[in-house]
Amino acid sequence: MNDIRLGFDLTIEQSQKLVMTPELIQAIQILQFNTQELNAFVQEQLLVNPVLEQDQEQERQDGDDSESAQPAENRQEENEKLDWKEFIRNGSYDDISYRSYGNRDEEKPDAYERYVTNEVTLPEHLMFQYQFATVDKGCRRVGKYIIESLDENGYMTSSVEEIAKATGIREEKVCEALDIIHGFDPAGVGARNLAECLRLQLEAKNALTPQMDEIIGKHLEDIANNRLAAVAKDTGMTVLQVQEAADVIRTLEPKPGRQFASEMETKYVIPDVIIEKVNDEYAVIINDSSTPHLTISSYYRSLLGKAEQDQQLADYLSERVSSANWLIKSIEQRKHTIYNVVSAVVKYQKDFFDKGSKYLRTLTLKDIAEELGIHESTVSRSINGKYLQCPRGVYEIKYFFSAGVSDYVGEGVSSNSIKEFIKEIVEGEDRHKPYSDQAMVDILKEKGFNISRRTVAKYRDELGILSSSKRKRY
Repeated sequence: MNDIRLGFDLTIEQSQKLVMTPELIQAIQILQFNTQELNAFVQEQLLVNPVLEQDQEQERQDGDDSESAQPAENRQEENEKLDWKEFIRNGSYDDISYRSYGNRDEEKPDAYERYVTNEVTLPEHLMFQYQFATVDKGCRRVGKYIIESLDENGYMTSSVEEIAKATGIREEKVCEALDIIHGFDPAGVGARNLAECLRLQLEAKNALTPQMDEIIGKHLEDIANNRLAAVAKDTGMTVLQVQEAADVIRTLEPKPGRQFASEMETKYVIPDVIIEKVNDEYAVIINDSSTPHLTISSYYRSLLGKAEQDQQLADYLSERVSSANWLIKSIEQRKHTIYNVVSAVVKYQKDFFDKGSKYLRTLTLKDIAEELGIHESTVSRSINGKYLQCPRGVYEIKYFFSAGVSDYVGEGVSSNSIKEFIKEIVEGEDRHKPYSDQAMVDILKEKGFNISRRTVAKYRDELGILSSSKRKRY
């Protein structure tokens, strides 16, 4: 029997590990932030770090792309050599485009162009009309209650009984107020369901015939699925008459309240990158207005003179300045990375910018990562929630990344390009004999695209195009 020896040994081992420091985590977060998130984060940092200042009025340097594209590692080496106390005290702080600016007390005169009027909400629009209605006090109060309880699409979500109970007013008065609201603009507002909404709109046009009323009451689902022959058989109308009625119904607004401003906050897209065509090439320009502009506070620069006699103050300022510098560098590195990624995308998708959506090629995160020598996750973070503006419009950068199919020469064609071809086929079809999914497969094969019927159906559904049976006209 062998002896088992137990004991403790000390060994030296060398290994490589990636340590996620707080600064590195912050840099990754900043890269992933979209414009609104970055601005919110910067506002938070301005509150917790008094050394930071935001200067929104400063003019940026124009056209100096070579400087803004300077590799971050080179700037980091330069910053590590700096004596920050001496550097700030001399007023020389300048990280790329972040320069101290002149007199902050000077303000430009306000211009009318800087102000916009508030959009009118549905309740405001209805209350404006209701104030001119001739009604008694109780009816006016319940009418206000109804208007304020409508959903964002203009529908009444409570029953007459519930409103009467909540307001303490008789149901007859509730119905009287509701009838008045039904006559307001937009037509259909205050309806309790889709059928009533459509009837109110037809009544406003004096177009609610007995046949229309029957179709709306019994056959809306059949109309939606283009089962016109079944409707004709049940109503005694001809298929052509049913089709004409269906065409009228499709012109009505199923959600009359959506044309008005929502009471929720509206989010606007601010493009992070602007693409401009110069001769035959495309220039990539980082939109400086989408990037917070930070600098070191002049007030805390003046405190550095006292820091030599106060070690506690010196340590505090050193920590705050270091934190501010890292934030500024991280924002600048974000710009640098987005610039490189978008430049690679523009180079790869030049046919799209020249000719349109049908020429969009397949592109993956891996393609751009290999092109730039960075990790796929970095590419993913740099395009997350970011938009670019080009001569063809404003696009989310993710739009340019998609799988697809191979054409007849084996090159990748984006799924978005295939969708454009499908849309074009449907727009040019005979409406009385629309193309089936298999027929579109055959047409796409003639164009050099190998695609299955199932994929065509999937892309068609994503485009909101109905099947051939529902597109058919009689």
